[in-house]
Amino acid sequence: MTTIRRGGLAGPVSGGGQASRPTHRRTAEPPLPADSGLARELLDGLAEAVVTTDHAGVVTLLNAMAGELLPELAPGGELAGCAVPALAGAAAAGADTFDAEHHGRRLHGVRRALRGGRFAWYVRDVTEERARTDALLAERSRTTFLAQAGSRLGLSLHREQTLRAAATLPVPYLADAALVVHRPPPPAGDAPHWLRYAEGDRGPTAGVAPAGLPLAVPGLAEALAGDHAEPSPWLDAELADLGAVLPAGFGRPGTVLVSPMLGAAGAAGALVLIRRAGRPGFDAREIELAREFAARAGAALATAELYGEQAHLARVLQHSLLPPELPTIGGVTLAGGYRAAGDSLRIGGDFYEVFPTADGALFALGDVCGKGVGAAVLTGRVRQSLQTLRLVEQRPLELMRLLNRALFDAPDAARRSHFTTVLLGTLTPRSDGGLLVRVAGGGHPSPLVVRADGTVEQVRVGGMPIGALAAPRFAETEVRLAPGEVLLAYTDGVTEARGGAGAVDMFGDERLRRAVASGAGLPPAAMVDRVLQLVDEWLDGQAHDDIAMLAVRADGR
Repeated sequence: MTTIRRGGLAGPVSGGGQASRPTHRRTAEPPLPADSGLARELLDGLAEAVVTTDHAGVVTLLNAMAGELLPELAPGGELAGCAVPALAGAAAAGADTFDAEHHGRRLHGVRRALRGGRFAWYVRDVTEERARTDALLAERSRTTFLAQAGSRLGLSLHREQTLRAAATLPVPYLADAALVVHRPPPPAGDAPHWLRYAEGDRGPTAGVAPAGLPLAVPGLAEALAGDHAEPSPWLDAELADLGAVLPAGFGRPGTVLVSPMLGAAGAAGALVLIRRAGRPGFDAREIELAREFAARAGAALATAELYGEQAHLARVLQHSLLPPELPTIGGVTLAGGYRAAGDSLRIGGDFYEVFPTADGALFALGDVCGKGVGAAVLTGRVRQSLQTLRLVEQRPLELMRLLNRALFDAPDAARRSHFTTVLLGTLTPRSDGGLLVRVAGGGHPSPLVVRADGTVEQVRVGGMPIGALAAPRFAETEVRLAPGEVLLAYTDGVTEARGGAGAVDMFGDERLRRAVASGAGLPPAAMVDRVLQLVDEWLDGQAHDDIAMLAVRADGR
């Protein structure tokens, strides 16, 4: 027999040439007995209650935590009939889990099968865990409510819509009924109005608040006055007169919470949240949530009121700036076209005017550089100045100089931030049925003349914009129209309209010339409509500058 050494170990080699390997076996240790001291220490050190039962459902073991959480249990008792209803019911039904409220704690139990038909129940105190989960879910719910409410309130720019949103959104999440008390804008009067929505209503109900309502609800008068104090709930004993604004059958309110709806300029109203008598009162988090919602509703209402005021002013300004109805002039046919830049105000800086005179008419067409209210204000000033100055001067070039002086001397920012181009002209019918047109230019695009044969000519005028310099240079020229021929004056909103395939190309002078040439022989109104239609098709929905046109045709006598 040969001895071989490997890795420091020696062993015999059999005649077959294979080395025998030693076999290592682990000796199984006997399990700890259930009643041993070590087993008891291990079980008592667990944070869970452990309850074991034998095959008959009799309790065989309880650890220390089981004694604290389930003091009703004792070894030797049947688990199915114990004094812990949730655990007894689960054991009787053969369920593997249970959840229960026990001695003010929230418990969760899980059953595990053991050998020999025995079972072990592991019961945990999940009170704090569930409280944290509930708090997280509640916070998520509050955040979702505020986000959705903010979105609804932010999308409403009309006062009545904002009031409806403020009354309906809190129901039923925060209250069974919500009341928005507010003071309406003039001429509705000084008495506060209310808008109410209750769960089950088809829609909000409005009315005039009873004279004693602000005093009947504690805190309402202070909220309407803009008191910044934190909202606080009031019990039904103090709300005897609130039923006058509640729906029939609502019953006596249980708890009421009043919050001021504050805007930038003070209180925009007050939010009254009402819960029925059987519903729990407002906790601290709900009061904070109600305060935040009321603040957002107040800001939205103040914004809506400001928007309403601006819209009203815009409508008044728009009415004053709309193109006038053109007068009837013997031997002349007139037509105008106007498009604001497309903003929500529908007012712009382009304009035209025609004033009858003793021997014909005086016309003006202008373009205030810019858009919006600033341009519109200057447009109004130019038109008002023309209305006055034409009474003392009707020669185009001299009138242009007077208008420039009037605008240049204006001290306000509207004149300094905008300049104006303008055409001023006179229309004098001739004995041969034609029309003599004398035109003065102040930096405005040259008008076009459409001859009877379809030829289009440009009437070059030139000049400098008005209102920018104390003594600018202006120019004047004359053009004669035969019967049936048309003079078309326009603003640069026509030629500078950007569209086409790339939405960046300008409509341009050449397209305008072709458009009016193809409309030769049409009445002035039809020619204006044709040009507007072609510009609209070119724009294809793109934004554009203000557009104004004035067409004049000599009709003969």
